[in-house]
Amino acid sequence: MQFSIRSQAPEKAKTGCLVLAVQAGEGLARTTLAADRLAGGALRRLLAGGDLGEKAGSTLLLRGVAGLAAERVLLLRLGERAKYDVTAFRDAVRGLAAALKGLGAKEAVLPIADLAVAGRGLPWAVRNAVLGVREAFYRFDQLKTQKKAPAPALAALALAVGGAPVTLQAQAALKEAVATADGADLARTLGNLPPNVCTPAYLADEARKLARQFKLGIEVLERRDMERLGMGALLSVTAGSRQPPKLIVLRYAGAGKSKKPLALVGKGITFDTGGISLKPGAEMDEMKFDMSGAGSVLGALRALAGMRAPVNVVGVIPTCENMPGGAATRPGDIVTTMSGQTVEILNTDAEGRLILCDALTYSERFAPEAVVDIATLTGACVIALGHVASGLFANDQGLADQIIAAGDDAWDRVWQMPLWEDYQEQLRSNFADMANIGGRPAGSVTAACYLARFTKKLKWAHLDIAGTAWKSGREKGSTGRPVPLLVRLALRRAGRR
Repeated sequence: MQFSIRSQAPEKAKTGCLVLAVQAGEGLARTTLAADRLAGGALRRLLAGGDLGEKAGSTLLLRGVAGLAAERVLLLRLGERAKYDVTAFRDAVRGLAAALKGLGAKEAVLPIADLAVAGRGLPWAVRNAVLGVREAFYRFDQLKTQKKAPAPALAALALAVGGAPVTLQAQAALKEAVATADGADLARTLGNLPPNVCTPAYLADEARKLARQFKLGIEVLERRDMERLGMGALLSVTAGSRQPPKLIVLRYAGAGKSKKPLALVGKGITFDTGGISLKPGAEMDEMKFDMSGAGSVLGALRALAGMRAPVNVVGVIPTCENMPGGAATRPGDIVTTMSGQTVEILNTDAEGRLILCDALTYSERFAPEAVVDIATLTGACVIALGHVASGLFANDQGLADQIIAAGDDAWDRVWQMPLWEDYQEQLRSNFADMANIGGRPAGSVTAACYLARFTKKLKWAHLDIAGTAWKSGREKGSTGRPVPLLVRLALRRAGRR
């Protein structure tokens, strides 16, 4: 879909569909009032009939409204004016996108300023409207021989700002939003692909495609390279799989050479059986989403490169399968990490932290300004935070505050969890420097505490996205989170608000 920003008066637009915003009752937005005057009060009379629902996101489609040049008019409810906030905005955009998908129109005009939330500004509304529409229009049906429904006819959405000139901030917001949506779509597609397609080698090939398309630096380490580096923890996870592991390093340089990079480290378990500590069979198919951290790193780099952001970012992706087998790692085995620390593996299903710890150690060589790892790490985080917020852990409060602010800005929210030294006792081992699990209590916290042992030289944060990276049930599929958060974080750190 093509997006644009126009300075025309939207009520006079000759288009396939004109979207007009309505508050609760008969409160009309500025553009809707102007359109109603051109229509001789027809819109107010129609609204008086009560056909438009009161809930934010409710829509009513009108055709051939006299006095208006648009073929169709889509009335969009914003909800009560006093309660119109970010949540109501998102509900309105979801309702709008659902209605636009079913239209026969090829183009629509949306007066974006009428949807703006107080205190957020027009650029925020532009970014989040585009992301909301693109998310709703995303389809993953390339592996179906018969498509359930035809693709939406809508091919272009113009965001109109009335007679005001289009600002550089609004144009930049649109460019950022489209690039971020492209990155989120990539993350969704990688997550949705089956594990017999999306293997470690496949992820490496996707990274190479991005490198060619956007002229990124790339290096893919093979098993022998990991052996040479002493990555015993990562190699222990892949021991039972026939798929060779990869360590993907992708570099985007949009700022000066003197600027230290932001390092993004993404967990890339392309399928997780639990290994010898085998998972229950029910819903094990969803363990194809265990590479969502890797997908989000590739998506964020694609977005930042696509918008030519003035930032330096390096993506480090350890990727492999976790499979049972005669060569698989056993509970009780002890491995030596790249850092030289030893780990007693008490549960082979706590594998994400094993590949991440070596990748985090490896990331030190890039002298990063900060490191953020992203991982579907623990079911305990889902119990703690559900499917709304990702878990945030950090050894630097300034970095944590930046991530919280970026998450709020992108509405890809996080909640900070403790990383206190008190929890480290749970990782005590009688036979090695540490165990890889700390028992059931505070499982997401002890997982982060394990990673903290490998990040003492780094300004580091950990995002546990186990509850937010995908949806289960009837709407099963990847969400593309936290690509919007990562993009906003990188841009905000570069001074781009």
